Amino acid sequence: MHAHWTPAYLAPVEYRLLGRTGVRVSVIGLGCGGFGGVGSDAGLFGRGESEEEAFALMDRALDLGINYFDTADSYGGGTSEEMVGRWLTSRGVRDSLVLSTKVFNKMGADVNSGGLSRRHILQAVEASLRRLQTDWLDMYVTHQVDQDTAIEETLRALDDLVHAGKVRYLGASNIEAWKMTKSLWISDRAGLARLESMQTEYNLLHRTAESELLPFAMAEGLAVTTYSPLAGGWLTGKYRPQEEPPPRSRMSLRPGPYSDLENAGTFRAIDALQFEARELGVSSAAIALAWVTSHPAITAALAGPRNVEQFAAVVESLTVKLAHDDRERIGNRMDEARA
Repeated sequence: MHAHWTPAYLAPVEYRLLGRTGVRVSVIGLGCGGFGGVGSDAGLFGRGESEEEAFALMDRALDLGINYFDTADSYGGGTSEEMVGRWLTSRGVRDSLVLSTKVFNKMGADVNSGGLSRRHILQAVEASLRRLQTDWLDMYVTHQVDQDTAIEETLRALDDLVHAGKVRYLGASNIEAWKMTKSLWISDRAGLARLESMQTEYNLLHRTAESELLPFAMAEGLAVTTYSPLAGGWLTGKYRPQEEPPPRSRMSLRPGPYSDLENAGTFRAIDALQFEARELGVSSAAIALAWVTSHPAITAALAGPRNVEQFAAVVESLTVKLAHDDRERIGNRMDEARA
């Protein structure tokens, strides 16, 4: 147990403004979705990182100057928040971190134990604060879009949390640009705290966000944080044709979100990425991370290493500087390879 943790910054971490908030976050954030489970999948609770492994990952992130930690109430069924909370208390670093968690997924058997109703949000935030052992959240993020609750009800409940001092800023994950537009319009009209950030998947193999979400975020001054910057490990080159995925890898535990990538075109694209990596003298994972963070709309990419050794690609990515032409070349080469 450490009474107080003193980070030893080992890498040239860049800090970027979180939208219009004035808060700065590290360009790489720590995704805590693997602590005690594999995301929100109830069938995999207990299959993620142990508390000892999670503590080692958080210690390493802090050493690297990563100040943005992202979790959710449903990760590991609440276990991720509990591990983060115990770590925060043991290290004494709460004030140094920008802590984000999410609300939406069902957290119990009760019919009202999920969604974005006022009732559930007010219950969920108290449970998250208890698990995280903190009095406030820097970011509170809606995990999914709730088709059954009026946006204004959700926004008013979130606004109350900001005024109560329990939440500093608000964000939305997995939301379409038009729904974010409607949300901002309602907030502006009603004088409510607005959503300041969006979280979306974005990587060299999943580029849908480029069509509407990223240009919209830039126009509105919104932060964008991305998950799966390595496409569940695909962009590291760890998966090969006709080979079983490595034990405990994303494809061995939860292949569903990446099943669209299991084809010859993806492997050709990864070969193209590895060619680019050799040309630059770095790993393909480092280039893939740097490619995401070099987009002008991106505030931070969430890395979810399974062990401390996997931070090597994060450290390496911080030294890779890609110009606009580099991004275009790499993206085009991979798209052509997939065609």
